[in-house]
Amino acid sequence: MVFKRNVLALALASVGFCAASSSYAAPQASDSNDQATQTTASGDVSTAKAKAQAKEDQHVKNMSTITVTGFSRSIETSIDVKRYADTVVDVVTAADIGGLPDVSISDALTRLPGISAERINGEASAINIRGMSGGFVETTLNGREQGATSGSRVIQFDQYPSEMISQATVYKSPKASLIEGGVAGTVEMQTANPLENSKQYSAVFNLRGSYNDRGNETDGANPRGYRASASFQGKFLNNTLGLGLGVAQMYQPHVADQFNGLAYNGSKDVNGDGVNEYTSEGFEMQQNGGSARRNGFMGVAVWEPSDSFTLKADGFYSHFDATNFGRGFRVKTLSNGAITNPAIQADGQVTGGTVSSNGDPYYTIQTTNDDDSTVTSVLSGGLNAKWTTGSWTIIGDVGMSRAKSDMTNAVSWTLPFNGMGTAAPTVANDLSASYQLKNLNIPDVSFNRDLTDRNQMALAKVGVYPYIYEDKTKAAKLDVRYDFFNNSVISAVEAGARYSQRRYQADRAIWEYGNDFGQYQNGQVPLALNDGNSHTACFKGNLSGFPCFLSVNSLAVLEENGITPTPTRQWANDWTQIQSATVSENVLAAYVMADVDTMIGDHNLTGNFGVRMVRSSQYSEGLQNIGDGSAPPLTDGLGVVSTNYLMVRRGKKYTDYLPSLNLNYHFDDANQLRFAAAKVMSRPPLNKLMAGGGSWIDGNKYNMWGNTSPFLDPFYAKAYDLSFEHYMDDNGGAIAAALFYKKIDSFIEDRTIDPFDFAGAGIQVPINPNTQQPYENGQYQTAVNNDKGGYVRGIELDYSKVFKSLPGAWSGLGFTGSFAYSQSKVTETSTLGGTPMQIGLPGLSPRVINGTLFYGYKGFDTRLSARYRDRFVSNQMSEDSQTVYYAPETVVDYQASYAFQSGSLKGLSLLFQVSNLTDQPTRTYFGSEDLTGTLQWFGRQYYVGFTYAL
Repeated sequence: MVFKRNVLALALASVGFCAASSSYAAPQASDSNDQATQTTASGDVSTAKAKAQAKEDQHVKNMSTITVTGFSRSIETSIDVKRYADTVVDVVTAADIGGLPDVSISDALTRLPGISAERINGEASAINIRGMSGGFVETTLNGREQGATSGSRVIQFDQYPSEMISQATVYKSPKASLIEGGVAGTVEMQTANPLENSKQYSAVFNLRGSYNDRGNETDGANPRGYRASASFQGKFLNNTLGLGLGVAQMYQPHVADQFNGLAYNGSKDVNGDGVNEYTSEGFEMQQNGGSARRNGFMGVAVWEPSDSFTLKADGFYSHFDATNFGRGFRVKTLSNGAITNPAIQADGQVTGGTVSSNGDPYYTIQTTNDDDSTVTSVLSGGLNAKWTTGSWTIIGDVGMSRAKSDMTNAVSWTLPFNGMGTAAPTVANDLSASYQLKNLNIPDVSFNRDLTDRNQMALAKVGVYPYIYEDKTKAAKLDVRYDFFNNSVISAVEAGARYSQRRYQADRAIWEYGNDFGQYQNGQVPLALNDGNSHTACFKGNLSGFPCFLSVNSLAVLEENGITPTPTRQWANDWTQIQSATVSENVLAAYVMADVDTMIGDHNLTGNFGVRMVRSSQYSEGLQNIGDGSAPPLTDGLGVVSTNYLMVRRGKKYTDYLPSLNLNYHFDDANQLRFAAAKVMSRPPLNKLMAGGGSWIDGNKYNMWGNTSPFLDPFYAKAYDLSFEHYMDDNGGAIAAALFYKKIDSFIEDRTIDPFDFAGAGIQVPINPNTQQPYENGQYQTAVNNDKGGYVRGIELDYSKVFKSLPGAWSGLGFTGSFAYSQSKVTETSTLGGTPMQIGLPGLSPRVINGTLFYGYKGFDTRLSARYRDRFVSNQMSEDSQTVYYAPETVVDYQASYAFQSGSLKGLSLLFQVSNLTDQPTRTYFGSEDLTGTLQWFGRQYYVGFTYAL
């Protein structure tokens, strides 16, 4: 981005890439128009210099007497960027983000109106914008589309060290020059430009220690961690060459002890009244823990030999190694047990009772030792050149982004056996569990026998099911702009083109030993435990009333028995082959856009209008099980050859035209009314575009499964925004009210189509050897664009104020907060709570509220932040993914810092912070709070440290 003498440069001046919120600065004049039309994901270029200078003169008048520090400076900078933007945007800047020891920038983004986050291991990660989940959010870094480590398109912001991000802009209304993809909005992250640093040379060192007050409650967890970063910025060759380097490292343990109820997918008459009740799949009690270790690196070089030419090269790399274990109990398939003394809800769900073995082996009580460790990385970078001559500005950019993810996904279960030490031990059949759910409170759970006796307990099942994803994007774009100096209506015309190639690859594999329910075969006997590979662990804290369990080192047990896990793709488990596929997207986009700057009566009207053309080609290669032996021979990871699987390539091409309009009516310098309208699109999740499919024969019918389709259309919507913004005279505050409406044409859902015309869709059907004719059409379990669609609409209220008019020390007091209300008629049917019920749009919370009370004076800076989100629907991970309601939650954070102003300690800032101050848990349920889902506590995270700036 190009910022000349702007406030952002001054916000970064004392802190480089890891700006401390406690630093002190006196902002200089800002070219506000440059802020409004910076080079971002859109490829925008600066507007006409004459008009920019006129706006700058007014802005200098407003800013000339302002001296702000810390969080106040961040608020004022963000207000300034929003004020002069040509679209509906919200912004967080370096003093805000870089001054926080957050795992990601998500916490900072959730202070913006209408933005909320879902917590993973207690930390905010993926974000929702205006009630729409991360799959509807486009994310760029330095103008370049980012690959995703999630296996879909959802960006997990904990991959990006907050110390390395100088600004994040959320575009809530699009324009033709923005990269398409954000139905909900676009998040543009930016790193610093060293030529905009006010110092010739600067360096920053940051070190913080962390402590989680629940870490000691989890067996094997470490409550302590740290964050460290260092950066350098320098200007050379008479300020024509700028170099910047940054490194950030984080080690942060996490804990999340939990009770987790499973879906009500069973049916059984438990009270003898002749009517079946709904029984749960079971429930889990686990100590979850682990650690996250992240290393981030960033480099940038900017060469500006003249005012007319700039060449910038930048690169970013982040490696995230997250260990995640879950140890405890799982009580499984309650409907297979004998249920006595049942507690039955009005709608028929069983929420308590005693469940005992009755000879059915598929009811069991397991000790679980799961491993969901993940290694992810993101590499992003590119080269950008800008050339200006007269009224012409040309920008070229080439770049790439590569995201990788490798998830272990290992499970191991121990069961009680009779006759351990004999040649043929048998699983115990006298188990019983008594339980009573208590809505969103901790339930009562007890067992009839001690499950920590290693003389009876044995390792019955180990499974490893790795997920491996790679998402690579390469792109090149060219933008050309012509500025008019004397046109009374159009200030500039801009056009551009972008070509991108994206390739996604998913790999699945499997390795198993033993059996879920202890029914071993093929010599896979239960494996004995000893003091060296297992020990007794007990729940503490909120879950201290639950029974103790065996913590088992499954790898050590296997090694003692000469067994080595070797996951492979297998025909015997052909889902590993079907779900291993590639998706390729080639996109050519071109746009033309005009900037409006005219007068209506005595008032100024600014904005832009244009259209973006997008030509998309999406294809997938995968395996289809045709089952007739006519396919070319293929060998799996075990060396087994099969001729039943055909490699197929399927997909389609389509063209879209996306018009957009942004108008800003200036009543005066302090008040403006914005209106925006556009057609927008978001492409389907990458993992839903795979072409592979399994199959089975039923009589003379050929059937396929897969729940994916390379023929899916994007999400399309018509988006409208109307907002009023008032900016206070001293530039220390703003009030904004916004209305938005999005009419979404369709959503993607899994659907079984019976019968399905396979031949008509270009899908090969095998030959029935008995008739020598193709099998008849059977059912197809696939993904489709439904014809329901629906709307998302709402209102946002935003208020920010630094109370400079207060006397003396009180002038450092301020407040920023927002309220957002969203609603939608989009629903889907869920039976996870037993009775069919309509649930809302995933990710949408009707009310999202946040507020920050802050104070800064003479180097001291403190703030108390709270963010509330109403209940919402989303997926939770247990044994399988489940769609549940998340209960309302309020997360409170506190931070205080002090920056020494003079003497030998000048440049040193001390910091103290508490995240999740009230230890807010996550609570979920299946439609009704009587049907407990997850109860999970993450603990308070304390940080103490310092920043030293040179």
